[in-house]
Amino acid sequence: MTSVGFVGLGTMGGAMAANAARAGFEVSAWNRTPGRARELEDLGVKLRESPAAVAAASDVVITMVSDTPDVEAVLFGPDGVAEGAKPGTLVVDMSTISPSATRTFAERLAANGVSMLDGPVSGGSEGAKKGTLSIFIGGDAADLERAGTVLQSLGTTITHVGPIGAGQAAKAVNQVILAGTYLGVAEGIVLAIKAGLDVEQVVQALSGGAAQSWVLTNRSGRMLANDYPLGFKVALHRKDLGIALGLARENGASLPVSALCEAIEAGLIGQGHADDDMSAVARSIRALSGLES
Repeated sequence: MTSVGFVGLGTMGGAMAANAARAGFEVSAWNRTPGRARELEDLGVKLRESPAAVAAASDVVITMVSDTPDVEAVLFGPDGVAEGAKPGTLVVDMSTISPSATRTFAERLAANGVSMLDGPVSGGSEGAKKGTLSIFIGGDAADLERAGTVLQSLGTTITHVGPIGAGQAAKAVNQVILAGTYLGVAEGIVLAIKAGLDVEQVVQALSGGAAQSWVLTNRSGRMLANDYPLGFKVALHRKDLGIALGLARENGASLPVSALCEAIEAGLIGQGHADDDMSAVARSIRALSGLES
């Protein structure tokens, strides 16, 4: 059985490690804050003292941390994955980070005989818990085949989108589309409220037509209630849009809606809503419309 290591056990990484353990893999794990990982021990997950120790015990190492500098730190910092990984180890970075940095990290690992895939995900905390994530893979097809059974324990849609870095570029596209969808649903909900409609009935009606979306189904209720418990943090989506906007500049693409969403999220962060679910973009639309925000 393939041994699997997880570096980063936050909302996403912790749920993914749990699913891998339930699938029967021998799982090692490390988290910067050890207390968050203790509950995984009941599933047989072995907690290690460093990313290097995780790598030394694993055939496949999955990293799931917040941003590009965090990935670099857990891979190449003191006691990082690169220190412990044996030649032939496969690293799958499932964080959402810069495509160009991903390519650089892969080159640095390859110098030590370590392969890398980028595999950012979509599906949120719900998908991570249920093992139904959509995974965008960049890298060599042979490496994807090696990681296949592990990834199947984490997600139901696994797509090889191109060479290393392509997974991160595809995730940027995903986040751009989400930006427009969240803003569109927020505007629609606010318009329905202001027009005096039964919003729940309107959502039900829209769900049978072209306006149907995951966001409408799963987040319109939060926008109506003006309550945004954690699903995917505003701060993290803003970070992702920063990556997407940078990629757009590199390639001459114009993303006006994404730029607007990024500005709205920056305002929410300034108001203390960084950890709200990103459906909290509705706060700003509500405020502009004279509703409680």
